[in-house]
Amino acid sequence: MLLQYIQTALESAHYEMIDDEEPFYGEVPALAGVWATGKTLEECHRNLAEAIEDWVLFSVAKGLPIPPLGQVTIRLPEKAPV
Repeated sequence: MLLQYIQTALESAHYEMIDDEEPFYGEVPALAGVWATGKTLEECHRNLAEAIEDWVLFSVAKGLPIPPLGQVTIRLPEKAPV
């Protein structure tokens, strides 16, 4: 489920070149604040995948809503078993 969510997010990512030491910039418009940079497009893509994963895990840990991406949703149980 997490991998499918990350893949779907990456498919909707927007990339551009910026004037910086790491000229490649990528973001996922549907996930506010999720962005990454890299020296190459591949590095930016990898960094963006890590940023998405971190964002999802942080959202889960804090109980924040995770928006669906297309047909992909992350559903959390009401209460975790002890």
